[in-house]
Amino acid sequence: MSHFSFETEVNNLLRLDAPMSRGPAPRWQKKSTERRRSSSAPSTPLRNSFRLNSSKTPSKTPKSLKKTPGKAKTPSEDRFIPNRSAMNFEANYYKMVSADRENEENECESPSKVEFKKNMAENLGGNEANTRILAFKNKAPTPREGHLNDLRVLYSQNKTPATSTKKNARHIPQIPERILDAPDLIDDYYLNLLDWSCNNHLAVALGGFVYLWNAVSGDIVQLCQTVTPECYIGSVAWIKEGNYIALGDSDGVVQLWDVEAQKKLRSMTGHSARVGCLSWNSFILSSGSRSGAIHHHDVRVADHHVATLARHSQEVCGLKWSPDGKYLASGGNDNLLLIWDASVNTISNSNTPLYTFNQHQAAVKALDWCPFQRNVLASGGGTADRHIRFWNVGAGNCLSSIDTHSQVCSILWSKEYKELVSSHGYAQNQLTVWKYPSMVKVTELTGHSCRVLHMAMSPDGQTVVSAAADETLRLWKCFATDPVKKKTKPNPTSSSLVHRGIR
Repeated sequence: MSHFSFETEVNNLLRLDAPMSRGPAPRWQKKSTERRRSSSAPSTPLRNSFRLNSSKTPSKTPKSLKKTPGKAKTPSEDRFIPNRSAMNFEANYYKMVSADRENEENECESPSKVEFKKNMAENLGGNEANTRILAFKNKAPTPREGHLNDLRVLYSQNKTPATSTKKNARHIPQIPERILDAPDLIDDYYLNLLDWSCNNHLAVALGGFVYLWNAVSGDIVQLCQTVTPECYIGSVAWIKEGNYIALGDSDGVVQLWDVEAQKKLRSMTGHSARVGCLSWNSFILSSGSRSGAIHHHDVRVADHHVATLARHSQEVCGLKWSPDGKYLASGGNDNLLLIWDASVNTISNSNTPLYTFNQHQAAVKALDWCPFQRNVLASGGGTADRHIRFWNVGAGNCLSSIDTHSQVCSILWSKEYKELVSSHGYAQNQLTVWKYPSMVKVTELTGHSCRVLHMAMSPDGQTVVSAAADETLRLWKCFATDPVKKKTKPNPTSSSLVHRGIR
């Protein structure tokens, strides 16, 4: 029998396709055997993290070993370690003791009284009532200023909302309040054909005519007309107080009119070319001519011509006295901005300005003095320049400048806000409201189809009127004020000094 079994084994060894009855066990059998053994053996913390007989090395650090701020765990993630730096031991001890006392007292008290005390503790306890005795993370970060958190989970409020919240931006209407027709308005960059009086009368020159529009009643009155059709009005300027208006025409004559009586008081000659700009300083009227000369007229005396300033080589298109009457700013087609000292130039003929600024690369027409910063002047250049520049005439330097990407035709400072508005030509023909001194655009007002040549402001400082080459006048509510906070100021009476001195 053993002989036959030996032969059978020899035959099985000689056959290559016979099944193997002896030899090492396959890998899958080894793994299944190991699994059965490990499941029957008692578990240990180490085997919970790694397999004992695993041949592979872990490629990543287990999540339980990663450091977490304010939290510590064992590799098996079986417990938390409290963070002592984030805990208030005295307060926590008080809470545990008081909780035991409350439980003892509550057993003797009625349910309604217990509920009342619970509600009072929640409403008056603040953030401390919601904190836990054991803290497993760091203290909450400091909230940003003015942060509001109704849930009171992580953050607490440091500041009251009344002082921390920003004011909402005021609303500026994007459409004009009123549109008026202005036929025959001359399309000339170097003229100044619009002005608004302290008595709420708007004057506009249309060719050889001057019209007055009453902003209160809406009545329109023709003030005057030139003698010859070839002559036209090139500039208008109201006196600061009263019903007197100055007109400059293309013949070089400066006229003075009493609007209330609709009567011409006098004509002042002396210029050899048209008068394109006018500016008042009390009883001194300054006029700029196409010849480049600036004349000072004392309207109180018969011999009105008191001084001549002849430093511009081309037409004077911008002229503006400072509010305190100390300085006169003049801009010309020669790209120069000149600052004149009133104490010198009204006494004798002087061709030496206080400062000469040549930074503009085009004609300087747009001029206006800042009402809330003394000695600050804003100027705007023409098409080749397109810049608004700010000057300190006390120190004689340029404070800042900004490229508006458009021809600057006029500038007006706001009386109520630290803002200014500028009117522009090609290509958008818009009005732009700027923040000062950041020069951030507040808004842009569009509607004119041609360049906006002139602007004027109402006596209350809330409305701006614009006149464009499209022969329309548009009234914009740019600087509306709160009627509750706004203090009403009485309108100034007519200037008795000028009234007595005019001849």
